[in-house]
Amino acid sequence: MAEVLDWRSYADQPALVRRAVQALTEGQLVVFPTDTVYGIAASALIPEAVERLVRSKGRPEDKPMVLALARASEALDWVPEMSALGRRLARRCWPGAVTLVFAVGTEHGATTQLADSVRQRVSSQGNLGFRVPAHEAILQTLAQLPGPLVLTSANRSGAAPATSAQEALEALGESAALVINDGPSHFGQASTVVQVGGNTWKVLREGVVSQADLKRLTARVIVFVCSGNTCRSPMAEAICKKLLAEQLHCMPEELPEHGFIVLSAGLAAMMGERAAPEAVAAARELGADLSSHASKPLTLSLLAKADDIIAATRGHLLALAARAADAGVRLRMMSPDGLDLPDPIGCDQEVYRECARQIERDLGVLLPEFLQENTISAALP
Repeated sequence: MAEVLDWRSYADQPALVRRAVQALTEGQLVVFPTDTVYGIAASALIPEAVERLVRSKGRPEDKPMVLALARASEALDWVPEMSALGRRLARRCWPGAVTLVFAVGTEHGATTQLADSVRQRVSSQGNLGFRVPAHEAILQTLAQLPGPLVLTSANRSGAAPATSAQEALEALGESAALVINDGPSHFGQASTVVQVGGNTWKVLREGVVSQADLKRLTARVIVFVCSGNTCRSPMAEAICKKLLAEQLHCMPEELPEHGFIVLSAGLAAMMGERAAPEAVAAARELGADLSSHASKPLTLSLLAKADDIIAATRGHLLALAARAADAGVRLRMMSPDGLDLPDPIGCDQEVYRECARQIERDLGVLLPEFLQENTISAALP
């Protein structure tokens, strides 16, 4: 019978993690809590452990299992040619209740680390599924392992998923060396499984995350950045929304439904300041509205969500490069020629007017590129 340890009440959680790591590296099976349901895992680097996992589940030969990773960035080791859409969903959905499935050649990337028998268990017609579960017990364990885990729900194949450690113990307790108990699962429902192919996506299994939520998660996030987020970047945000809406024949507030989220922030911004009155007036003259703008600083969270960060000046770009080194975001200047956009703060209305016109000219070059690239759609069921 499995050893059961309580995650929350255990006095030394690092020691508990080390116990899980030891069991997995010895080829044993471990039951973990996750944000969705309880899962049972084996080291993907130990073929015998994976076969033991298959037998314990009564898993059909043609039903692949998922690889659990420690962090989203690791997915690129397994899917080196991942599309912009795949990277976007990985950054925004993980850790979390989404499994992403990619077409991956078995002779490319980290897949070559796996034994042939393990590849057969995790691959179906050249597809591999990945997940980064949102629970510290399994994330901390993965961080100490040399490779991923093969992860599947802790139940017999075809039975209801286990949403508590007791249910997992009753279903598979004789197979596992260790069960980590953290009470009822947060969602109590399986992850949403999404097939990603190039710039299209398709829900293979409905789960915690709805198709409507996924559609919002696939939108391209563009963030304009200046210093205080009261003049240049708010004007760029408002003018960009106006121009995109015209091209897509929608209202600016409908842009997320058409694949775009446009924001702005400042490297030295205060929270909640209104746009400069001159900036509001200059934008209005071009048909853009920033009357309800409230400034915000550029945070690590916003960096992680962004696809494109567009800087007003080269100085901003250099500052951004240091902050965004690990964010996987594309950095560029607003000017296609690499010219700084002068700060109009403290100047008269005509200077603001010319600044807004320059932004409009620069966006006239950038937006066709964005529209051409942003052909992401949901595949038909």
